[in-house]
This record gives sequence, structure tokens and C-alpha cells, in this order.
Amino acid sequence: MADGGSCSNRRLRRLTPDLCLALTLALLEPLLFLAAALTASAGLLILQLGLKRVFAVAPRLKRGQSDPAPDTSLTVVIPAFNEAHNIEACVGSVLASSPPCRDWSVLVVDDDSTDTTVENAIAAGSSAPHFRLIQAGPRPDNERWVGKNWACSKAVEQVCSEWLLFIDADVRLKPDALQRALTQALDEDADLLSLAPRLSCGCLAEWMVQPIMASLLGLGFPILETNDPASPVAFAAGPFMLFRASTYAQIGGHRELAGEVVEDLALARAIKAGGHRLRYLLGLDAVDLRMYTDLAALWEGWTKNWFLGLDRDPVKALGAALVVVLMFTLPWLLLPASLVLLWLQPLLSLAWWWLMALAVLAIVQQLMLRLWTRSNFDVPLSYWWLMGVGGLLVGAIGPVSIWRTRTGRGWTWKGRALN
Repeated sequence: MADGGSCSNRRLRRLTPDLCLALTLALLEPLLFLAAALTASAGLLILQLGLKRVFAVAPRLKRGQSDPAPDTSLTVVIPAFNEAHNIEACVGSVLASSPPCRDWSVLVVDDDSTDTTVENAIAAGSSAPHFRLIQAGPRPDNERWVGKNWACSKAVEQVCSEWLLFIDADVRLKPDALQRALTQALDEDADLLSLAPRLSCGCLAEWMVQPIMASLLGLGFPILETNDPASPVAFAAGPFMLFRASTYAQIGGHRELAGEVVEDLALARAIKAGGHRLRYLLGLDAVDLRMYTDLAALWEGWTKNWFLGLDRDPVKALGAALVVVLMFTLPWLLLPASLVLLWLQPLLSLAWWWLMALAVLAIVQQLMLRLWTRSNFDVPLSYWWLMGVGGLLVGAIGPVSIWRTRTGRGWTWKGRALN
């Protein structure tokens, strides 16, 4: 009997580590699931609170006043390359503006378009005496020009106004936007006044991705530091950049930055580095921006900008993409997973019920984020339930952007190579 008891004890001692390992593994699975769900919910909470804080203190474009138009001059420059679907509405919205000053004009610069951009622009502006269209002409073979830098540089050679406003063809201005922006630039003695636009969506791909991007950009924009003259941080929004012409010439303008893909950021840094005054304001009630027409354009655009916008830092670029997947996609995967696990592992039902609750909480937080966006910026709730798919797209944009930017393969904008 003694020998039998001794053998049982030895077997028990051998089984104990195996049993502990099995129990540990059994508990690790629900703990990992719960940790992921809790992290997603916490991340969404931080995002919501951060957005509320940023937008509560961010400087804004002032409301329109009844003061007479300033005694100055302004040229609105619209560079356009294959913008047939945009240019007519853009020019129309600018020409419908309240006169921003005593002498103002609109100049469209065709950047060698191959579609009906020119015809559509002329159709929109031919009846306005202060409208002109010019051809940028071919780019020099022995120089590197990317994006809209060439067209903007050629436009400046044709004008002599005191103020220059560069807007993109996918921008739509409210009637009082020009007047408000110019008045505030004069009042605040700005050398560059840039407005953050309201992102508009029109296709399914945009509804899946753009609300996520808008939230990330809203939280990540260093808007207070940008407006602080003592801070070296500089930022600007390329779709709406209003320059004092003399300062623009002093920093070299777009010609000085011919090879810069993210030229708006480079121009903002040049303004601050030169000791000039930079104002970056929320213009969500004055400027609308519709960036992409379909998934292909969205994919090309964000893979162009993602890595550059995160300082060419692979860790930042991959980390940000992973965080988006965690916050926006994972909850939609964990909800059905909790139901399956509840059926397969009933002994751990308490953990799976908690997992289900946390997944639902995160999904509700996504809805609350879109409700807040609708309340503050009049962005509809359309397709909010596809934010999980949008998170996957953003997650894929991160690594692809790194690869394209570093290799130059597929790194294009509207079909033009950027390398």
C-alpha cells in the first residue's frame, strides 16, 4: 500500500505542472480577448475626449461681419490636372463669393490635363470678367517637379496682387469664405492663413475611411502649437492657403519646394522658420473638401500621404495603422467571436459575456463618435456601421504607403510618378 501511495504521489507531482500549464493556457485565451476589447474601448474613449478638447480650444475662422471689403487685392489660384469632374463646381463656388476686397480675380492653371478640365473651367467662368485660365506648360525635363508645385509657380508669374490664395479643385467655398478669411488675415497680421476644411464624402469608400481619417487628423493636428509664434511646430492645410504675396515671394514659394510631395507642410515650416506669422484655423463652416471619387483614388491618395504625414517613420506609420485596426475593426470581429466562444466553451461563459459587452461598448462608442461629428460638423451617419471595414483599409494603407514611398513603385498621384 505504501508503494502504491508513493507511486500516486509521484504521478500527481508529475501531473501538477502539466495541470498548471493547461489551466494557465485556458485562462490566457479569455484574458487576451478581454484585454484587446478593453484596449479598443479605451482607445476610442481617448479619441473622443481628445477631439472634444482639441475642438473646444482650437482657433476658428470668425463669423462674417458687415464691415466693407478691405482696400487690397487678391488672386485665387486653382491648379488643376484632370479635374473635369471637379473644376466647374469649384470655380462656380469661388465666383459666387461675396467680394472679398476691392480688386480680386480667379486664375485657373491647367497643368497639362488630358480630359475636359479646360472646357469645363471655361464654361464655369467665361461670363465673369475677373476669371482667367492659363496653361502651365510642360515641366522642365532636367528638374524634379511634383504635385501642383509647377502649376502654382507658373500662376504666380502671371499675377501681382497683394494676397494669394491657393485652393484645390476639389474644394467648395461658402459665399462668405473669402471675405472672412481675408479680413481675419489682415486683422491678425498673418503671412499665411490656412483653413482646415470639412471633409465631405460621396462614395462608399469615402464613407468607410474618411470619417476615421478626419478623427485622426483632428486629434493629431498640432493646432495650438502651430498658432504659437514661440513654437517651431508648423502645419497648414493645402486645400486652402492664403499668403501675403510679399512673404510668399520672400520664402521662395512653390518654386523653392518643387520636389516636395507634401508642399503645404513645407511651406508652413518655411513661413515659421523665416519668422513670419502663421495662422491655422478651423474653417469647417466655410470650406468643404471632397478628396476622392472612388476607392482607387482614395487608395492612391492615402498611400501617397500616410508615411510622409507621419514623418517617414516606419514605427509611427505601422503603429498608427495597427491602432486604427484595433479601435475600429477588432470590436466588429470580437462580437461574433464572443457568440461562437460562448457556444464552444460554456465553462468560460462569464468571460465571453464580458467580451461581448466590451465589443458592443466599443461599437456604440464608434456610433457616438459619428453622432458627435454629425452634431458639430453636419456630417451624416451614412454607413457608420462599415467603420470596421474602413479600419481594415486604413490598416492596409500603412504598410503599403511605406513600401511605395521607399521604393517609388506605384507612388503616384493621378497617375504621375512622384519619385
